[in-house]
Amino acid sequence: MAVALPPHVERFRTLITQRMGLSFEDAKLGWLDEVLCRRVEATRCSSESYLARLESGVSSDEIRALAQELTVAETYFFRNIDQFHALREHVTLERLCAQARGRGLRVLSAGCASGEEAYSIAMILHDLLLDPLRELKVRAVDVNPAVLEKARLARYTDWALRETPAIMRQRWFRPEGRELVLADAIRAAVVFEERNLNGDDPELWASGAYDVVFCRNVLMYFTPQRARAAVARIARSLAPGGILFLGHAETLRGLSQDFHLRHTQGSFYYQRKDGIDAAAVDPGEHEAGTRSKVSPTLEVAVDTAGSWVDAIAKTAERVRALATQASTAPHDAATDTPVASQLARVRELFREERYAQALDLVQALPPESAHDPDLLLLHAVLLAHSGQFADGEDTCRRLLAIDELNAGAHYVLALCREGIGDRRGAAEHDQRATYLDPAFAMPRLHLGLLARRAGDQPAVRRELVQALELLEREDASRLLLFGGGFNRDALLALCRAELSVCAGAA
Repeated sequence: MAVALPPHVERFRTLITQRMGLSFEDAKLGWLDEVLCRRVEATRCSSESYLARLESGVSSDEIRALAQELTVAETYFFRNIDQFHALREHVTLERLCAQARGRGLRVLSAGCASGEEAYSIAMILHDLLLDPLRELKVRAVDVNPAVLEKARLARYTDWALRETPAIMRQRWFRPEGRELVLADAIRAAVVFEERNLNGDDPELWASGAYDVVFCRNVLMYFTPQRARAAVARIARSLAPGGILFLGHAETLRGLSQDFHLRHTQGSFYYQRKDGIDAAAVDPGEHEAGTRSKVSPTLEVAVDTAGSWVDAIAKTAERVRALATQASTAPHDAATDTPVASQLARVRELFREERYAQALDLVQALPPESAHDPDLLLLHAVLLAHSGQFADGEDTCRRLLAIDELNAGAHYVLALCREGIGDRRGAAEHDQRATYLDPAFAMPRLHLGLLARRAGDQPAVRRELVQALELLEREDASRLLLFGGGFNRDALLALCRAELSVCAGAA
């Protein structure tokens, strides 16, 4: 039985959220109690007077001290190197073309810790800004003064350079004792400042101040409300079309609709919507003219010649019989009852696998319902189940025009792309879905089955092992929507069977 902690610990947690934006789960309350005790002892205050000082909002020195206790400073050069490849190969050229000649690239490293990220950016950009009129300047900010002091010294160990390309290491570092010292040319390109990302700092977040913002592994420590506010400030501070890089475990799903999702060099990142050409908004990379309606082959199981779309139709004997019955069975017109009641009926039909009748009901809903994201997703799923892949894609794209970071829409697009024979496009949309929602099991399963058809055994094992883990805890309503007539046990059995085949082929 857990021991109840004193009320002042909960009060301390609330104040940390208010002043720093940081979120700590209940499991961290014992540790927060230890931090509070250390700070009370260091300041020679009582718990009550210490907390009152924090509540007053004037204890900036104490916020700095707390930052050293509460923030994570471990990082290394070229962490998640694929993002730096994207910066070098795509982002920099695009941003330079979008601005006037003579202005340098303006980059912010938000939550820079001990400087490895900011210096990595400077190294990448050094040889790309060949125009002498373009100044290289990276602004790097953090709330923790101790790590900023380390960053300014620019002295690192081998461990901090463990992912640094050999050519960069040889060019920009010199050994000095047991440390490696960064070259002055790169040090001079970075300016470090102590700033609190939780605050609405007018100067830091000035409108259009940056072309690129790196804010990696920061939002994951914020409460959802504070994270949304921070992203809004970043969006405001980016120039039209500016770029935002997040950590690999972070997405803007549920936080902002101000960005387009981009995917290049194996890396996901975001581009501010303002100033984007309309053609670039298209969430897929395939021409509409390549779409066509394909009737799925009725097969009972996935085999090496079949597809997951075909596997969804393994229930087609039942579904087709039900569809025949539904086409002649009378039902109330959609306009006879409120939209909410009709949607409830659609969900009921879906649960009963009466997809054709559900589709008829959805298509009969009044025009104003066509802008409801949940309804659009349901409509797209029904179209995909019915083999109407072109219409399913169009519906997904209408949904993505409203909510571009909708993981479900990308998964249904993956089914539609596979349905017309575009496996590469299917895999791309599955990857977008898994990035946007790492807990989403179905795109992992689909990627595994696509890999099996391509003969990529390592990818089969990687994706299906992850799918197995996610399926165990996948939400039941999401399985109903996306499972294609398979229940949880059937999907788990399918994963295990495919992994067994994969192991036998090894």
